[in-house]
Amino acid sequence: MIKIILHGCNGKMGKVLQQLIKEDDELEVIAGIDKNIDGPTPFKLYMSPMDCGHKADVIIDFSHHSAVGELLDYCIKSKTPVVIATTALGDMERALVREAATKIPVFHTANMSLGINTIAKALKEIVPVLEEDYNIEIVEKHHNKKKDSPSGTALLLADAVNNSCLIKKDYIYGRHSNADDCKINELGIHAVRGGTIPGEHTIIFAGPDEVIEITHTALSRDIFARGALKAAKFLFTKDIGLYSMEDIV
Repeated sequence: MIKIILHGCNGKMGKVLQQLIKEDDELEVIAGIDKNIDGPTPFKLYMSPMDCGHKADVIIDFSHHSAVGELLDYCIKSKTPVVIATTALGDMERALVREAATKIPVFHTANMSLGINTIAKALKEIVPVLEEDYNIEIVEKHHNKKKDSPSGTALLLADAVNNSCLIKKDYIYGRHSNADDCKINELGIHAVRGGTIPGEHTIIFAGPDEVIEITHTALSRDIFARGALKAAKFLFTKDIGLYSMEDIV
C-alpha cells in the first residue's frame, strides 16, 4: 500500500483524487493539506505542510503555484517524493522544482493527461516531415474560470513542435492587429475561454491543399487525476531526480 498525502485536498482536483484513491487497492490517503477547511474529511487535515506530522510515501500536489515553495521545503526536510501537478508555475517555482529534484524524487509536467503527452511524443515524428511546407497553429479552449492564458498545455505542445523543428519557430500569441503574412517560421498560439469547457487543444498543420488537425478533448478532470496517480506509483520506486510524463509514455 502506497501512503499518500494530498496537498490541496479540498480543491476540485483534490476531491476527484480522494474518490479515485478510494477505488484503488494500491493507494491510501493518510493526510490532507489545505488552507480551505471544507467540511469533515476521512483523514487528518492540516492547513500547512509544516504542521503535518504524518510520513507519506508520496505527496500529490494539486494546489496553487504560490503554495509550491513551502511544500517543496517540507518535502526536502521530510525526504518525501512529490508529484507536482499544479499548473501555471512561474520561473521561480520551476527553479525550485529543479532544485528540489537534486535532493528528492520529483515528478513535474505541464499536463497530467496520458493522451496529451502521447500526442507530444507523436509530434516528434510528425513535425520533421511537415515543417518545411505547413503552417502550424495551436488553438486551446478552456472554461471561463481558468487563470492562465495560453494554457501550460498549449505551451507544452508548442515546445514539442519547436523542439522537433530543424528551423525554430517564433511563438505568436494571437494575431490581433497583425497585418503581416502568416510566415512559415511562426507558430501561432490562440486561447478561447468560455463556459465549463474542461480543456481542448488542437494542433493544426495547414499545407498546400490539405489540412491536418490533431485534437485532444478533456471530458472530465478525472484524466488529470488518473495521470497523477500513475505518476505517484511511478515515483514511489524512483531515486532522487526530476521526472515527467515523458518517462512514462
